[in-house]
Amino acid sequence: MSDLREAAMAVRMNAHAPYSNFKVGAALRGASGTIYRGCNVENVAYPEGTCAEAGAIAAMVAAGETSFTEGYVVAGSPLPVTPCGGCRQKLAEFGAGDVVVTMATVEGVEEAMSISALLPGAFDSSFLGR
Repeated sequence: MSDLREAAMAVRMNAHAPYSNFKVGAALRGASGTIYRGCNVENVAYPEGTCAEAGAIAAMVAAGETSFTEGYVVAGSPLPVTPCGGCRQKLAEFGAGDVVVTMATVEGVEEAMSISALLPGAFDSSFLGR
């Protein structure tokens, strides 16, 4: 897990957060073992920004992978910050319910939760009636 923390901490420094100054880094270990990174990218039109988790997922999918086995999200906050609702749904799309996502502070406080705990009752393809 230390490699995921290091990757998330490093990419966090690349975050584009000129409005909130709240930098977030995320790292996902793809099923292949490859680590994919993402950072938040703010936009002056606030809803047009991108979360770190979404960036890491996009990097993973762009590389041809569609699942991850563990995740790590770090932010400069006093307590570990959970992914937003939209990112919880995105994580559920690409990680099984028992996949663990660790949320952390830059000081090293960590909290680990499964995707099922982060998003109970997740919407999935079974609802589409295929």
